[in-house]
Amino acid sequence: MKILLLGKNGQVGWELQRSLAPLGQVIALDRHGADGLCGDLSNLVGLRDTVRRMRPDVIVNAAAYTAVDKAEVDIQLSDCVNGLASQVLAEEAAALGALLIHYSTDYVFNGQGSIPWVETDAVDPLNQYGASKAAGECAIVASGCKYLLFRTSWVYGARGKNFAKTMMGLAKERETLSAVVDQLGSPTGAELIADVTALAIRRVMVSSELAGIYHLAAGGEVSWYGYATFVIDFARAHGEEYAVTAINPIEASGYPTAARRPLNSRLNTRKLCDAFSLYLPDWQSGVSRMLTEILNK
Repeated sequence: MKILLLGKNGQVGWELQRSLAPLGQVIALDRHGADGLCGDLSNLVGLRDTVRRMRPDVIVNAAAYTAVDKAEVDIQLSDCVNGLASQVLAEEAAALGALLIHYSTDYVFNGQGSIPWVETDAVDPLNQYGASKAAGECAIVASGCKYLLFRTSWVYGARGKNFAKTMMGLAKERETLSAVVDQLGSPTGAELIADVTALAIRRVMVSSELAGIYHLAAGGEVSWYGYATFVIDFARAHGEEYAVTAINPIEASGYPTAARRPLNSRLNTRKLCDAFSLYLPDWQSGVSRMLTEILNK
């Protein structure tokens, strides 16, 4: 099996290099490309040419435009990377008969209510980032290719920047921190996403009827305030010393950003678990593992 992986140095892409390795030959690219191959999702001609030259059995797109606030003004680039590039990959996958793996987000929903979103709920994004990701989803479905489209949320990894690292850094500098209390979701590890992806690819290559849209997130739910509190308490219990004496809960309205964020980022993962006989661990176990890795460096 030949696998083309895009976005190899992102949080999920880095873990995918590990999880996909036992499945076959992995050609992993970042936006700079290699050996004349293009991994830049803003270069649609180069991207299409790369797929045609490689003729992979599986295309895994772990690259995306993820600067949520910047996307509000960087509309053309976010639409290209998240929308048009997805269309190119889907069209080429359809022509080859290849399986396309793509990652999307809870931001395609409007964040209303408190019930976890299911795969059939109508998309209604609040911001440009969400709209660009929704456009990518639509293009993939319309292409007629065989695909696995995973919507996930609050992604983190031990490698690179993440919310936990930011909180721990600020806790050393400040006596008081604030975190949003009325946005709820589930922190989901890049390791978990990569491992589920590899398992799902193996199954879908044998049983194509399992292809489709799935929600993929760790179990449970928490606010950003609860997440921050968990991180600092865990780090302190493992010997870290901080200046912070209080973490204050604030509402999202008290922390204005260029792009509106959904309050309800909960994702219902029953379809995924039932289809692939999976158990998704609670978010605390993955975050604890990530924090242990960071703290032991």
